[in-house]
Amino acid sequence: MTRAEVRAGVSLALIFALRMLGLFLVLPVFAVHAKNHLAGGGDAALVGLAMGAMGLAQAFFHIPLGIASDRYGRKPVIVAGLAIFALGSFIAGGADNIYAVIGGRILQGVGAISAAVMALVADTTREEHRTKAMAMVGASIGVSFALSLIAAPALYRWAGMSGIFNLTGVLALAAILAVLFIVPNAPRAKAQSIPFLSVLKDRELMRLNYGVFALHLTQIAVFVVVPGAIVQALALPVGEHWKVYLPVVLGSFVLMLPPVVAGERRGKMKQVFLGAIGLLLLAQIGFWLVLGQASARGGLLLALLLAFFVAFNVLEASQPSLVSRVAPPAAKGAALGMYNTLQSLGVASGGLVGGYLQQHAGPQAVFILAAALTIAWLIIASNMKNLPRRDSRDSRNQVAAAAV
Repeated sequence: MTRAEVRAGVSLALIFALRMLGLFLVLPVFAVHAKNHLAGGGDAALVGLAMGAMGLAQAFFHIPLGIASDRYGRKPVIVAGLAIFALGSFIAGGADNIYAVIGGRILQGVGAISAAVMALVADTTREEHRTKAMAMVGASIGVSFALSLIAAPALYRWAGMSGIFNLTGVLALAAILAVLFIVPNAPRAKAQSIPFLSVLKDRELMRLNYGVFALHLTQIAVFVVVPGAIVQALALPVGEHWKVYLPVVLGSFVLMLPPVVAGERRGKMKQVFLGAIGLLLLAQIGFWLVLGQASARGGLLLALLLAFFVAFNVLEASQPSLVSRVAPPAAKGAALGMYNTLQSLGVASGGLVGGYLQQHAGPQAVFILAAALTIAWLIIASNMKNLPRRDSRDSRNQVAAAAV
């Protein structure tokens, strides 16, 4: 990759990660905070809605804003989306009731820039290096999730929930400067119709779209329950949860690297992918069993969290790259738009369903649902194609149109 391609990939991955931080930073602390400090925060369903509202709003705006970026340019759409996101963050930061937080989270989601960012990645990288750049963006999601789990409890103890929301707003404004002055400019592409039907009918993309939906529904639903379980099992207040997340997350990154590297080198990514889904399933079954005990064991809970994060990081880092490789050459933009839309729907559904099940059926029901979705994912993914190992000759011979 050239210096400009590296700069584009890294800077856009950081901007993408910032958007995801706005979603993820609330996960470890919001459920406990809302119950104790927000009017209406005792309703678990409303808490779940607040956690998933951003993803729900994003689901409606990924494709329209992606198309707008074709017509008006990538950077104007990204800047506008970051400004709207910042406004929603400040509204949520000043809220004293759950409904105002929901409103702020919806506004955060309206600034849905994921499709525009990925399209700009495609604009600023050559075809033979596009998968690497897409993998940077995919990995940034896993990194932002891990960082949020480590940083959120400490930030909450230092600045409170309003401080976390306000910080994400300030960082969004800083990201606008990065878009304007650091991200390379890309040539304007002519607007073209997006062949949605061909994307929707592609079986390999359908597998990946279901996968990202199930993964993020599971992620959000699980973290409606997990913070309270940590408080109970380890007697740790929310502000001390970083003591759990830091070693678990760092360990998960160390453990996820060898299988991913080996899978890429040997052309065995399908096996690695299926193994990660299987590990995710085992973690969910374990959570269900542990929370069913009269007193959850802290050590076993930590082991299950480690397994969950290893699986999540492998899947989150690999799926966007797989989408960019299996998408029809003339419809990469449409494929990425659909992928991001299903991701956002998973986030929104996870908050809503997780909160509802916890309130009306108990926390174990959350893990039963997550396990059922993951079993279905394992069956669906078992028939996916095993993509061959990529080398420089493969990259040079791959013919792909611009992903816009």
